[in-house]
Amino acid sequence: MRHFLSVCLAVSALGATPLFADPLPSWNDTEAKAAIIDFVERVTDPASPDYVTPDARIATFDNDGTLWAEQPFYFQFLYALDRLRERAEADPSILTSDVLRAAAEGDLGPVLHAGEQGLLEVVAVSHSGMTVEAFQADVRDWLETARHPETGMRYDAMLYQPMLELLAYLRDEGFSTWIVSGGGVHFIRAFASEAYNIPPWQVIGTRATVSYDEENRVLMKGPEIGFIDDKAGKPVGIDQQIGAVPIFIGGNSDGDFAMLDYGSAQGGPFFGLIVHHTDAEREFAYDREGPVGKLVRGLDEGPGKGWLIVDMARDWGQVWPAE
Repeated sequence: MRHFLSVCLAVSALGATPLFADPLPSWNDTEAKAAIIDFVERVTDPASPDYVTPDARIATFDNDGTLWAEQPFYFQFLYALDRLRERAEADPSILTSDVLRAAAEGDLGPVLHAGEQGLLEVVAVSHSGMTVEAFQADVRDWLETARHPETGMRYDAMLYQPMLELLAYLRDEGFSTWIVSGGGVHFIRAFASEAYNIPPWQVIGTRATVSYDEENRVLMKGPEIGFIDDKAGKPVGIDQQIGAVPIFIGGNSDGDFAMLDYGSAQGGPFFGLIVHHTDAEREFAYDREGPVGKLVRGLDEGPGKGWLIVDMARDWGQVWPAE
């Protein structure tokens, strides 16, 4: 009897330790949370027919709208607008097009009307002509002082607590976690380690041209775009930098559709996740309309492909880390 009681006490004590803690405490107890945990347990259990060896446990996530917010515009674009205005005040000659002149004056209509090319034009002028190191230091300085126009929060405080928990949970279970974003790779690398515990070499993003200044021994950012890591570019970026197919992929918009479809088409265990922005009270509600984060194919085709559609209002008990 004494031995039995000792065992019970030991088990009870273990139950109070992190070994049995909820890995996703900011997720409500809905089907979404259960599906994630079930998948992770299956692919990490050596006795399971779905077991995946640690070297193949690769998870990739979009950044904007998946790991942090993206409304009213991509945060990198808001940074680019701030820097474009500053540069134009010092040298108006850099405003060589109607798009750039409108952006510097705060008129985003012509920029959005120009679509992706308009965004890239603003980014090219505002991000080039400096070293990679200086650019990333400037991004960190901006994050220290800039505030979101609607929430008043720091941009790097508008991370999604449930997704931070998911990243940590996957790493605890032997996954490597990567960012695969349409955003600029140097922009995201400036804060990814601190924000997500993801090192710079596990960030895949849109790349501008970079040249090496031999005299000063520094890397210089150029204005030309070398690779766009969006839509069909995402599977290409994954192949070029990872060289293997992820078994867990998270996104939020149709810019992520090709990446999710690429992963689910390979056979074997796979988990596709789409963050659906349904919470206008705590965050933002949007999907099929608007210039940022449009989600049409993911909603229409994702469930038929077995992907999980995460309803932010229903599935998340908490949105921001500071809550």
